[in-house]
Amino acid sequence: MEIGNELREFLVSRRARITPEQAKLPAHGGNRRVAGLRREEVAMLAGVSVDYYTKLERGAVGVVSESVLDAVARALQLTPTERDHLFHLTGTTAPLRTASRPVRALVRPAVQRILDGLGESPAFVGTATRGIVAANALGRATYSPLYDDAPDGVPNTARYTFLNPGAKDFFIEWDTAAANLVANLRRELGSDPLNRGLQQLIDDLNRESVEFRMLWRSHDVRTHDVGIKAIRHPVVGDLHLTFEALPLPADPGQNLIIYGAEPGSETADRLRLLASWSATTESSDAAP
Repeated sequence: MEIGNELREFLVSRRARITPEQAKLPAHGGNRRVAGLRREEVAMLAGVSVDYYTKLERGAVGVVSESVLDAVARALQLTPTERDHLFHLTGTTAPLRTASRPVRALVRPAVQRILDGLGESPAFVGTATRGIVAANALGRATYSPLYDDAPDGVPNTARYTFLNPGAKDFFIEWDTAAANLVANLRRELGSDPLNRGLQQLIDDLNRESVEFRMLWRSHDVRTHDVGIKAIRHPVVGDLHLTFEALPLPADPGQNLIIYGAEPGSETADRLRLLASWSATTESSDAAP
């Protein structure tokens, strides 16, 4: 990712979505040649010169003060995640020019024991590149279509979502899931632009998926560490699962992802059925 281009495209996309009315600017009428706010309007709202904001948008400025970035974030009505992304793109909050530490390809035995101890909840360890490097038995059963699609035994939720036609049946709200995934990948890349695995994933998806390419061009940035995952499992039917993603501090780049169901819900009943199916399947596979 070329930082100057990314900063320019991000700022252009953010000011394009803000109307003068939303920014509480007087409407002057006539034909506007740009969508959303003009550069001079953003500069005025942020309290900087038009020349300075233009250079910032072009990625042609050096060190930018936090106060200026905060003012630009307010002018563009950025969300907290988008504000953080802006700071990352300008190199204000993190040493972006240092190479990323390689992500562990395996999980530590202690982490696997935690996964296995969460027997009633599907649980995984995922990476920034959306690889699932470990799971418990119920996690593997829940994502069985992804495991079937992974010849190397390491499913990748991003590649499955955009490159496997079955994903639109598996993820009930595919459009929402896909948009959230792309916006989260952009946040990841903004904070870690030298992550070669992440760059390769995004390059591949941009090349191979029209839908990914369209979503990537929107420049949306979001965190997606908690929420609801709705899937249509081929064995037990629809599951509406809550999820939490927790970073593993001792293993940079790995996150523990835990799914759950509301007690007494139909999804909870179906998870128990899925656990039984999984145990039966594993027993059959183990039999001579």
